[in-house]
Amino acid sequence: MFLRLTLSCALLAGGLAAPGAPIPPLPPPRTSSSAPPPSGAPAGTGGTTAARPPAAPCNAPYRVDKTLPNGARWQLCWEMRNVEGLTLTRIVYTPRNQRPITVLRSTSLAQIHVPYDRGRPRYHDIGSLGYTAIPLRAADCPLGERREQFVCVTTRARGHAHLKAVPERLNMTAQGRDLVVFAAFQVGWYTYLAEWAFSDDGAITPRVGATGSLAGFTTTPEHGWPIGVGDSGFEASHTHNIFWRLDFDVAGRADDVVEQYDFSGSGTASRKILRTAFATEARSVSRPMRWWRVVDGKVRNTDGHRVSWEINNSDSAQYRGPADEAFTRADLYVTDYRSCERLATVNPSPRCARSVDRYTNGERLADPVLWVNVGYHHVPRDEDADPMPSHWQGFRITPRDVTARNPY
Repeated sequence: MFLRLTLSCALLAGGLAAPGAPIPPLPPPRTSSSAPPPSGAPAGTGGTTAARPPAAPCNAPYRVDKTLPNGARWQLCWEMRNVEGLTLTRIVYTPRNQRPITVLRSTSLAQIHVPYDRGRPRYHDIGSLGYTAIPLRAADCPLGERREQFVCVTTRARGHAHLKAVPERLNMTAQGRDLVVFAAFQVGWYTYLAEWAFSDDGAITPRVGATGSLAGFTTTPEHGWPIGVGDSGFEASHTHNIFWRLDFDVAGRADDVVEQYDFSGSGTASRKILRTAFATEARSVSRPMRWWRVVDGKVRNTDGHRVSWEINNSDSAQYRGPADEAFTRADLYVTDYRSCERLATVNPSPRCARSVDRYTNGERLADPVLWVNVGYHHVPRDEDADPMPSHWQGFRITPRDVTARNPY
């Protein structure tokens, strides 16, 4: 049984959890508008030029510094914040035999919005996520290292990095590997696995896995699916709308620009590339073949091309809610940096607006922050019986022209 408690103003104000501070064992409740209880490369591959040196690293055990088998190196710091939970900062990528380049100042979860198909409840699961962190056991962090009980740092195979047939010779082939940093959080019946995978080719994959238990909310057939013996009980279908906050600093804080790319000509034999640069705060929806990038205006690779990271959000269920959930009406928001804009909804700071749709108020972009919204529609099934298998949602950040050739 889960108790509904009242969050204090101090808890909502959040801030950083003290390094190594214990996390209270009882999770605080969800923030909901409704009354029901909570639910459960070799030399010469070409790197960047004029890249600024990365920021000074943090201290152990909050520093992660890993060189992967292909020679690529990732450096970053982690924090367990009261409000956002696991937060990664000072993220630096170094391709093999190249100079290091900063990628992100910080990244964290910014909200898990859970509206049910029947219209209620409508949860906002992040507001004090750090207090719900689960102590990890050795089996939870296979072949990895547990940091301060709550964070796992490990590596894993990601399949073929490339494979090319070469006549009368051995194939050119390589297996890729990821550095993975994750933590687990118990929010009501659900366990959320917050994970970032840093690939040896420079890509980053943020994702969340939902596991634990179904909430046990029963509903009518039009809003759910029969669970258990027969068809007398229907478990309520619902959506997980997960927001990430991404404060990019490509090769440093200055000169970052956000661009959107579209390709016209659907139904024709030819297509034309269309580029839109965001000069002011903006919102955008995912469309077929649409993607975005954060590009540095000055730093270039050895081919003379501007260095950037591409964001692709093509796997979202694209949930669109009612008028009072306007924050669900876009899949990507671009705002200018403000330290008090921390969450995509129920933002705790009184100095800022309450939701990300209200952050986009026409300010010029000097230091862009991206908010990515990925939806997953969960229609329960018999296989979701305890413990519920993890279902994952996320997106991919891919280096574009960071190196002039394949970084292997």
